[in-house]
Amino acid sequence: MEKLRARIGPALLATLFLFLGIALPPRSSARTQQPSPPASDPANPSQDQAQPSGIVSGTVVDRTGAAVAGARVRLTPADHSSSQEKTADSSGGFFFVNVAPGAFELSISAQGFATQTYQGTLQGGEALTVPPITMQLASVVTEVHVSPEEEAKVELKAEEKQRVLGVIPNFYVTYVADAAPLSSKEKFQLAWKSTIDPVTLVVTAGTAGLEQATNYYSGYGQGAQGYGKRFGASYADDVLGTFIGGAILPSLLKQDPRYFYKGTGTVRSRILYSISTAVICKGDNGRWQANYSNIGGNFAASGIANAYYPASDRGVGLTFESALIGIGASGAAALLEEFVVPKLTPNFPRANRSTP
Repeated sequence: MEKLRARIGPALLATLFLFLGIALPPRSSARTQQPSPPASDPANPSQDQAQPSGIVSGTVVDRTGAAVAGARVRLTPADHSSSQEKTADSSGGFFFVNVAPGAFELSISAQGFATQTYQGTLQGGEALTVPPITMQLASVVTEVHVSPEEEAKVELKAEEKQRVLGVIPNFYVTYVADAAPLSSKEKFQLAWKSTIDPVTLVVTAGTAGLEQATNYYSGYGQGAQGYGKRFGASYADDVLGTFIGGAILPSLLKQDPRYFYKGTGTVRSRILYSISTAVICKGDNGRWQANYSNIGGNFAASGIANAYYPASDRGVGLTFESALIGIGASGAAALLEEFVVPKLTPNFPRANRSTP
């Protein structure tokens, strides 16, 4: 029995220690074991080490390959987080350091050249040299601003060359619907050129001859003296009417003495338009208004004529009669300008016709 007890005791103790050894971890292991670091999360790039920056360089040249010194080069990342700007050196070169890797854009500008752009991608730690950037000359857009005064001068020169049948002066008509207004100087210039034109003198001489032949204004008599008086009176009528109605009053009242050719619309509308210009006209402001210049010019010229016409052809009644005849003649002349004169005028500017 003692022997059996002696055998069972060690075996029981051994079994107990074996159980305790399996159930409890070694104490030394519990002391030395450290927690393992967490695994890297590929979905969180902030845990990875940042990529190194790089360098971007290049040159700016023109179409001939010559360097464009002083060109402004701006580097902008694709995310527009920041940008750098450099000035190309004397050889056209530029150099950017500490450039973050990734897509970027270069914008290059220089005086006299059109702005150029270049897009590229920089790898981490890379020293990238971009291809030479060729600048193109900027297109030059020239705007010519012509003042109304300059337009009037050009138009006036064209009007001073207008002649019916290439001979008879036709200065007081414009074929430009929105013709620039004449200055006072130009209104007097037009009047002067009209009154001293050789054709005007020839027509005046012919009128005086007809009056002499029919003994019109008999108070002047006959012979050279009578003809001279008739010629002087007829020319005085022309000069007074032209300067008062075509220069003096238009300058004071800021009205345009010219006839504005219509050329479009029905025949009836054109007839009414042309006749109406005897009593209406365009102002220098481009608006239609009463033609005080023509009306006043005819009355003034008729009144002054009392100073040199024979006594039998003077008086208030004759003054009004002459003035009204002059106004009516203006409407008749406008009808000719609208329908007849263009057909008899060489190089008639048909392309300029438009409704005034």
